[in-house]
Amino acid sequence: MRILSFLLLLLLELPAAAEPFLPGQALDQRLVARVTATALAFMVPRALDAVPVWQLALWGLRGLTTIDPRLAVELRDGTLRLTIDARTLAARAPPEPDDAEGWGDVTAQFVRVGWDASDVVRRAGTQGVLRSFFDELFNHLDPYSRYSPPAEAAADRIRRAGRAGIGVQVARRNGGFAVQDVAADGPAAQAGIHEGDRILAVDGQATQGADLESVNALLGGPEGTRVQVSLRDRDGRTRSIDLVRALVPPETVLPTRVGDLLLLRVTSFAGDTGTRLAHEIERGLGGPHPPRGLVLDLRGNRGGLLRQAAVAAGTLIPEGLVAMTVGRDPAAAHDFRAIGSDLAHGMPVVVMVDGRSASAAEILAAALADQGRAVVVGSSTLGKGLVQTITTLPDGGELLITWSRVLAPLGWPIQGLGVLPQVCTSLGGESLGRQLAELAQGRSMMARALGRHRSARAPLPPAEMLEIRNACPAAEGRDSDLAAARALIEAPAAYAAALLGGQR
Repeated sequence: MRILSFLLLLLLELPAAAEPFLPGQALDQRLVARVTATALAFMVPRALDAVPVWQLALWGLRGLTTIDPRLAVELRDGTLRLTIDARTLAARAPPEPDDAEGWGDVTAQFVRVGWDASDVVRRAGTQGVLRSFFDELFNHLDPYSRYSPPAEAAADRIRRAGRAGIGVQVARRNGGFAVQDVAADGPAAQAGIHEGDRILAVDGQATQGADLESVNALLGGPEGTRVQVSLRDRDGRTRSIDLVRALVPPETVLPTRVGDLLLLRVTSFAGDTGTRLAHEIERGLGGPHPPRGLVLDLRGNRGGLLRQAAVAAGTLIPEGLVAMTVGRDPAAAHDFRAIGSDLAHGMPVVVMVDGRSASAAEILAAALADQGRAVVVGSSTLGKGLVQTITTLPDGGELLITWSRVLAPLGWPIQGLGVLPQVCTSLGGESLGRQLAELAQGRSMMARALGRHRSARAPLPPAEMLEIRNACPAAEGRDSDLAAARALIEAPAAYAAALLGGQR
């Protein structure tokens, strides 16, 4: 009977002089149980590496130690125990190893005991306890899985949807401010605001003498609120327009004409990046003086939506594999294919990357190189090739769990390895000059390194990944990137030799 009671009941042994509660503090024990149970149930079948419920929960429970080092949680000899200064506060038999709800309840019970015994835990509050639980848990997993508390999660959702505003990009011009670009289907476009219109005032506040940040702040605001903008168009006519702010996806494709090159800087991959890229390619090639080549600048691009990388690839690859994702959950496995047409009609394409290019940016660069549609110039990229799935938790927070690994079209893993460029600029000007000279003769100095890189398969030892990457060390973008891109586009033989190197 004693054994049965031990298995079913939580036995508490509180210290003789427990510290008093702080005024106004209250633990939401039920919320802790629901959040942790929901998270554990979501993670176990989806996490990239198989980890049982009990292990995840035990890692998370050790977040109590992070808050108060006097507390310790251990599972030994079939007993789950919480101690303070080596003295037992709670002991019980653990739930079944795969019982997410049971481990959520135990987590909440142990948090309750730790809360009652520790002033430090009480100061952390319910949200602090939850955050510490997940922080400690994720210390044992990959660097990209994470928990976002409710306020951060709400801000993340707004960022993913887009900032509320009128849908314009503003630039300084001749001592004032002018509309540099207008987002398609945004409030400004619908009201007939055009590129080049000068912004004279916002809600009656003159923009003369203001800075760019202040003007953007005046134009932005909560979704659904009204704003009045006074403008002067290119014909000198002035007018005031009442607009309703809306969530407008950020402008992620910024076009520039550099001599006979069309330079498209892609800053991230948001919900309409693929469409915007297609629009800018068609617009840039449609004038009376079409460019000789197209340069995609992905330097500093930290990524974004994987599907938008596939859509972007479809603007230059008529058909073919863009990337593959593989994971334990069958729903995580997917082939992303280009569905579109080559809007550049075979025009030479160079992609510039650097050590900050990551995720979806790497996927696009890898696809264009592996499919023989572009030459990649720059340095090794970050090597972020893991994909997260997301769920909302009962507290309003969000859980992002890595559930798949991204493979390039030729089968090599992006995670850790990154994209190795066909033309390396991070080794200095002298090396770049030799590379371009060799390419002009139809030979690639990067061919051997590229062959090893493209034949790599996951999982790959870190030492081997580092050795491969060292053929072109990661570095920040530099002026020589664009100079190399121009040299390749102006020398078809060199461009063709570099292009072949990317498919080895």
